[in-house]
Amino acid sequence: MSERSALSETGSTVASAPDLTPRRGTTSHARDIGKGFLVKLLLVMLVDALGVYGIITATTIGHWPIVVSLVVGLAAVNWVYFSRRMVPLKYLLPGLLFLLVYQVFVMGYTGYVAFTNYGTGHMLTKEQAIERLQQYNQVRVPDSPTYPLTVLQRDGEIYFGIVDQGKALIGSADTPLAENPDAEVVQAGEKTQRIASAPGFETVDFAGLLTLDEDVSVITVPWSSDPTSGSLSTDFGANGFRNQPALAYDAAEDTMTHVETGVVYYAEEDGSFTAADGTTLTPGWRVSVGFDNFSRMFTEERLSGPFLKAATWTFAFAFLSVATTFALGLFMAITFNDERVRGRKIYRSLLILPYAFPGFLSALIWAGMLNRSYGFINQTLLGGASIDWLGDPWLAKIAIIGVNLWLGFPYMFLITTGALQSIPSDINEAARIDGAGPARVFRSLTLPLLLVSVTPLLIASFAFNFNNFSLIYMLTKGGPVYVGNEYGLGSTDILISTVYKIAIEGGGAKDYGLASAMSIIIFLIVGIVSYIGFRKTRSLEEIN
Repeated sequence: MSERSALSETGSTVASAPDLTPRRGTTSHARDIGKGFLVKLLLVMLVDALGVYGIITATTIGHWPIVVSLVVGLAAVNWVYFSRRMVPLKYLLPGLLFLLVYQVFVMGYTGYVAFTNYGTGHMLTKEQAIERLQQYNQVRVPDSPTYPLTVLQRDGEIYFGIVDQGKALIGSADTPLAENPDAEVVQAGEKTQRIASAPGFETVDFAGLLTLDEDVSVITVPWSSDPTSGSLSTDFGANGFRNQPALAYDAAEDTMTHVETGVVYYAEEDGSFTAADGTTLTPGWRVSVGFDNFSRMFTEERLSGPFLKAATWTFAFAFLSVATTFALGLFMAITFNDERVRGRKIYRSLLILPYAFPGFLSALIWAGMLNRSYGFINQTLLGGASIDWLGDPWLAKIAIIGVNLWLGFPYMFLITTGALQSIPSDINEAARIDGAGPARVFRSLTLPLLLVSVTPLLIASFAFNFNNFSLIYMLTKGGPVYVGNEYGLGSTDILISTVYKIAIEGGGAKDYGLASAMSIIIFLIVGIVSYIGFRKTRSLEEIN
């Protein structure tokens, strides 16, 4: 065997042998993997802990859809992040969960509420409503004994303490009376006893009652967890007496009867107990009302007028806002796109300033400037005039359009400037050679090509202004208000501010069902307008 063949044979043998020498970085790589798994494990454990807490809380209050959703979500998180086959979902799952919670759930729940009477006086289930009615409507038990009362305080909460049948009982408005064997009981009379003190409680004497933040005469302490057992109350804090529910519920007849007057209240389909004379007990309960909330917008006299006016003004406001801002923005863009204008960069920077300030802050400043008595526009620009810019219905609408023009034209200036610069200059030069004037070039070439690019943004601007709540609220708060309107609706309210007042800030009861129905109407309107707009965009692209 030659020396070369022997070396080659040896080399092949050595090359085929396994390399048992640790490679550089292998240990550190494994350590990094171990750290990564540990971090993932801790994060998933934290998610599981929060999820379990949510499940326990939702189970306690009986929200079973939330319980099911949390169980499914936790199962998906653990399965995806501890499975080697679900690598793509490890990146997609957080976004999907947030999409389900903040978009799909909100939309679904809004749709559900729109078909109910959910609102002030109808937020509870029927069982909860019956319990509240019996708890809040109490009358003193005839010939009930009078208990020497001790007023106690702990962590800022007021407690009542009495001795009944030799047992010391302590409770608050949120906690039913319960036996406290550690309380010190003293003789108060020949046959009565009173609590002198209790561990963990501060005894309030008669002088201290005058310094309490809450009047003890309006406090009622449940006698037990059963609402039919009555409550304990006091007149001046010295003695307590037992109350009983003034309303007795008959489950067989589904009626409420007043124990003193004998008036019978019948359960109605609208989710309330109503007597023969039309008197209604509050609170009621949630029930399905079908399409009543949608029909109320057009048939209910107190609502149909303001709603139709708000809908008309919303369309006008959104259209005029887009038209005026686009026209001014395009005019500015064409002007400063001309190379003959000197200092174009400086002017462009200055024109963007209104867009750089927060919109709500600019609206508040304009509200002060448009003030009738001390506004800058009346006092300085108009020489002390007394024009009620925000108090007159038509002037307020003009003021809103003008302020929105100030706030919105810089955005249109930016997008039209970019769109103009993207149009080839050869097209305009060819048109001019053919004898077309500037107006004809703009109308037949520049504007159609420009609209192909900016129409989707115009649609987005229309949708934004259709729901431009902040401008309306900060500038006029929807006023001037219609006289006698219980929801506080006004001449400059758009649909979204109407929804806000009905659901949150109205002068009367809050009607979440009606507000949700209006929200669905707004969603459908914006969706239809967007669909038509994008169809128009497609036709412009085909023409192009």
